[in-house]
Amino acid sequence: MNHILAGDVGGTKTVLSLYQIEHGTSGNVSLTAIHKATFASADYPEFEQLITTFMADAPAIQPAAACLGIAGPIANQRCNATNLPWLIDAQVLSSQFGIADVYLINDLEAAAYGMVHLSANEFIELNPQAVPQSGHAAVIAAGTGLGQAIMAWDGQRHIVLPSEGGHCDFAPNTAEEDALLVFLRARFSGHVSGERILAGAGFGNLYDFLCDSGYATPNPVIEAEMMQTDRNAVISSHGLTNDDPLCAEALRLFVRIYGSEAGNLALKCLPRGGLYIGGGIAPKIRQALESGVFMQGFLDKGRMSRAIQHIPVRLSLNPEAPLLGAAHMAAFRLQQA
Repeated sequence: MNHILAGDVGGTKTVLSLYQIEHGTSGNVSLTAIHKATFASADYPEFEQLITTFMADAPAIQPAAACLGIAGPIANQRCNATNLPWLIDAQVLSSQFGIADVYLINDLEAAAYGMVHLSANEFIELNPQAVPQSGHAAVIAAGTGLGQAIMAWDGQRHIVLPSEGGHCDFAPNTAEEDALLVFLRARFSGHVSGERILAGAGFGNLYDFLCDSGYATPNPVIEAEMMQTDRNAVISSHGLTNDDPLCAEALRLFVRIYGSEAGNLALKCLPRGGLYIGGGIAPKIRQALESGVFMQGFLDKGRMSRAIQHIPVRLSLNPEAPLLGAAHMAAFRLQQA
C-alpha cells in the first residue's frame, strides 16, 4: 500500500497532508488522509524545516511520492515562494527526505486539479441554464491576485494549462466601467489589468473610484473603521449588509466585473466541462455571487452570449481544493511510474 505527501504552500499558511492510496477495481484512486497539519509559513526560515516538523509528528511512513502546490512561479522544478524567503527545490526535497518523486506545481494549477475531484455538495452552481457535459474546463480565482487556468480534456483526464490571464487588460462593458478604467489608468500610470479590480485590493480601488466620481458621500464611521483594519474587508462586509451605498456599489461592480472576466475566459476555451470559481474571496461574498449580477456580467457578450449560456459555472466551497489537487497529481504520477 502506497502513501503520498501533498502540500498547499502559501505566503500566510502551509497545509501538509499524508495520504494513503487505495485503488478501486475500475482503476479509480481514492485518497485517505492519515495525518494533516497547518503551519504559519513565516515561522519557518526554510521550507525543509517545516517538512521535518510535519514528518516528526506523522506516523512512521515513507511517502512514495509528493506534490506541492506553491504560491509562486515554478521553473525547472524550483520555486521562489511568493512573500517568503524560501527556495523550494524538488531535487533537494527528494534527496533530503528520501521521496523518490517530488513534483512542484503552482498553487492555482493545484486548485484546478482539485476542482474536478469535488463532490456535488462542495460547490454551488451559479448558472441556472447549466448543462453539464464532458470536455474542457477552466478555473478563475480571485484572492491576493487573480489566477486563471485552462483545463484541457484529453478524453480521459484534465491537463491544466497555467496562465497569467489575470494580467490581461481590463475590458469595460458599461459607461460606469469606462469611467473606472480612466480612473485606474491615472492611478496606475498606464496599463490596467483585471487583477487591479478582481483581487483583495480591488475593493479599495472600486471604493476610491466611486468616491472620486461623486457616487455618494463617504460615511465617516465606516471611513474610521477602514483606518483600524483591512479596508477591503470593511468594504466587502458593508457591501454584503447593504448599509452603505458606496460599499454596496463597490461590491456590485466587483461581482459584475468578475462575471464579465469569467465570461471572457469561457469564450477563450469553451469549457463545456465547467468553469470553476476558486480563490479566497468568492466564498466570503457567496451571497453577492448568487444574486444574479455575476451571471449578468458572464453572459453580457452580445451575439456570442449563446455560445456560453449553458456552461456550468461552479463556485467552490472547499478551501482545500489545492491540497486535494496536489494529492491527486502525486497519485497520478505514482501510477505512471
